[in-house]
Amino acid sequence: MTNSIRPLDGITVVSLEHAVAAPFCTRQLADLGARVIKVERPGSGDFARGYDTRVRGQSSHFTWINRSKESLALDLKQPEALDALMELLGQADVLVQNLAPGAAARMGLSYEALRAAHPRLIVCDISGYGADGPYRDKKAYDLLIQSEAGFLSVTGSPDEPAKAGISVADIAAGMYAYSSILSALLLRGKTGEGSHIDVSMLEAMAEWMGYPLYYAYDGAEPPPRAGAAHASIYPYGPFAAGDGGAVMLGLQNEREWQAFCAQVLQMPQLADDPRFASNALRNQHREELKAQILEVFSQLSAAQVIERLDGAAIANARMNDMAELWAHPQLAARARWRDVGTPAGDVPALLPPGVSSAFEPRMDAVPAVGQHTRAILAGLGWDEARIAALVR
Repeated sequence: MTNSIRPLDGITVVSLEHAVAAPFCTRQLADLGARVIKVERPGSGDFARGYDTRVRGQSSHFTWINRSKESLALDLKQPEALDALMELLGQADVLVQNLAPGAAARMGLSYEALRAAHPRLIVCDISGYGADGPYRDKKAYDLLIQSEAGFLSVTGSPDEPAKAGISVADIAAGMYAYSSILSALLLRGKTGEGSHIDVSMLEAMAEWMGYPLYYAYDGAEPPPRAGAAHASIYPYGPFAAGDGGAVMLGLQNEREWQAFCAQVLQMPQLADDPRFASNALRNQHREELKAQILEVFSQLSAAQVIERLDGAAIANARMNDMAELWAHPQLAARARWRDVGTPAGDVPALLPPGVSSAFEPRMDAVPAVGQHTRAILAGLGWDEARIAALVR
C-alpha cells in the first residue's frame, strides 16, 4: 500500500550542474521526493539541452535526466545573482556541482568556504579526477575517462577497442554521488552536521573495473577484447540463427554444458569431447566449438533456438534494438511507463528501478530554462522590482 510520503520529502538540493553525471545524480534525488533547484545559464541553460533534437525537438540526454526539477536561471558572474544563490543555500540541505575544475571554489562555493555559515549543508563535488593529485585540473569527458580507466582496453573486438554505447563513466560517477548523498543525509541525522563528498569519475570507473583489474593481478595477462562475447567463459555471447536473427546465451557450469549439448544442440556426445571438457578448455578451443554451435543454429530460427534454450534452462536473451526495448513486453506487463511533461508536451518515461511498496516515485515535468526563476526568488522574499532587475 503506497502513501503520499516520499523518503526525501522536505530535502532541498541546489545543483550547479550540466551534462550527465550531476544531473543523473540529482534526478534520482528528485525521484525520491527532494526539491531539486537546477541553476542554469540564462538563455541557453545546461549545454546538454543542445545535444540533439530527438524528443519533440528537445535533447534526449536532457529529457532523460532532468525531470522533476525547478530551473533557476542565474548569471553567476553578476554579484546580485551570486547573492541570490547564497541566500538559497541558506535554505538548502545539499549542494551538488560538476562545474569545470576549480570554478565553484573561485565563486566561494567550496565546502570549506560554506561550512561556517551552513554547518548542516552537504556539499558534493563531482569531477573527472578528484579534488587533489596531479590530474586535479585536467578536463574530463566520458570517453576520456573510459580510456583513462582502462575500459577501452577490455571492450571491443580483438582488432579494435570500442567505447560503451552510453555515458558509462558519467553514469558511474552519478550513481556514487547519489548513494554518497543518501549516506551523508543519514549521517547528518546522527551527528547534526553536514559533510563534503568528493566524487571522481576516474575512481568510479576504476571501481567498476574491479574484475579485469584482479584478472590481471600481479602482472598477469589482462582479459582479451572479445566483442559481445565473454572474455573468459564460453559459450557466452551472441550466436547467429538461420533466419538472420541472433541469440545471446550464457553457460555458467558443467551441468548447463551437459544440458546444452543434449537438449539444445541435440549432440550429447559433444559433452564428452576432451577439447570441451571444462570451461577453460572450451575457452581455449572456442573457434572449434563455435563452428559446431553455428552449424546447428543455422538450421533454426532465433525463436526456435530460444525455445530449446528455455527448455534446457539455459540463460538467454534476445538482441533487442531500441524499438524493441520501447515495446518490451516485460516493461509493459509491470506497468513501468508513465507520462511526464516537457516544454514540448508529454513524453513517456520509465519509473526508476526499485519498486517500493511504500511510495510512488516522483515523476514531474522537465523544466524550460529559467521556468521557476521568479517563483524561487519570490520564495526568498525578493520583491518584484528586485527580481525584474536581476532578470534584466
